[in-house]
Order: sequence, then C-alpha cells, then structure tokens
Amino acid sequence: MSYTEINPTAPAATTPVRYAPDRDRARNAQAAANRKGMLALATAVAMLGALMIVTTPRFAASQGVQLVKVDVAVVAKGYRASKLIGSSVINDKNEKIGSLDDIIIDQQKAMSAVLQVGGFLGLGKRLVAVPYDSLQISEDGKKIALPGATKDELKNLAEFKYLSNRDAAQR
Repeated sequence: MSYTEINPTAPAATTPVRYAPDRDRARNAQAAANRKGMLALATAVAMLGALMIVTTPRFAASQGVQLVKVDVAVVAKGYRASKLIGSSVINDKNEKIGSLDDIIIDQQKAMSAVLQVGGFLGLGKRLVAVPYDSLQISEDGKKIALPGATKDELKNLAEFKYLSNRDAAQR
C-alpha cells in the first residue's frame, strides 16, 4: 500500500510525495541490492584466492632423499626385462640349456636370473636361479648365454620357488 498525497492546488505534473513506509521500502531494496553485490564480489575474490593457492607450485620439504641424474641415453641402450623374459639361454657350445623365466632383484639390490630348465612342453620343468651377472647378453638382446653351463649342471642346482603372498606377508 502506498501513502501518497495529492495537493489539489499544485500543478498536475507534480510527483507525489512519498511518506515513510515507501521511502523505507525503497531504501531497504537498495541496501539489499548493495549487499548482494558485495557478497558476489567477496565470493569472487575468495574463489580467486583459493585458485591461486591451489595452482601455486610448492616445493616439497626435504626428506633426505637425494635424486641422482641418470643419463637417459645410456639407459635407453639397456635391456628391457619384458623383452628378455622368455628368451632361450644357450651355453658356450651353442646348446640350448633353458629359458629366462624371470629377473629378480633382492632386498640388497642384487639381481638374479630365474631360468626354466628341463621339461618338455611345460611338463617337468624346474626353476633355478643364477646370478644375473653370469649371463652374457648380445648387443641386440636376442641371444643370452650362460658360459660353462650344461643342462645337467642346471638341473642339479637347488630348485627356485617363488614365495606365496602369505609367505611374503609373514616376513
């Protein structure tokens, strides 16, 4: 409801005089609009600040680990274990004595080659472990030799067995 008074002696083009309830309503509407604008501005500034915090790179606190630069050209010339596994292993007489089944790195970082020896079509096979350093791998990685070894000598080595997950958990 609007309270206006029309002065009969005033010219007809005169704007009506507003009384207190209408003025307060107009002021309140303007104040609410100002509050909404300030709230939107404060929200935008807060979001921008949060974005800057998230995207600013941080340096990790040192945990005593020293990274060593690796010559990637040298590493690229190395052998990929995934390509070596399954390859035939021969001796210095060019006789096939087994195949490379796996490469294991122990807790002291020593590498061992697990060879599959004996058997036919997967039956009767045995796994034995030899030091990885005793293998001679050709430049292209297609020929793996174990000089001085024979099938019989490898069959006489202790059989290698992988630890089951339960055994590993008990260590």
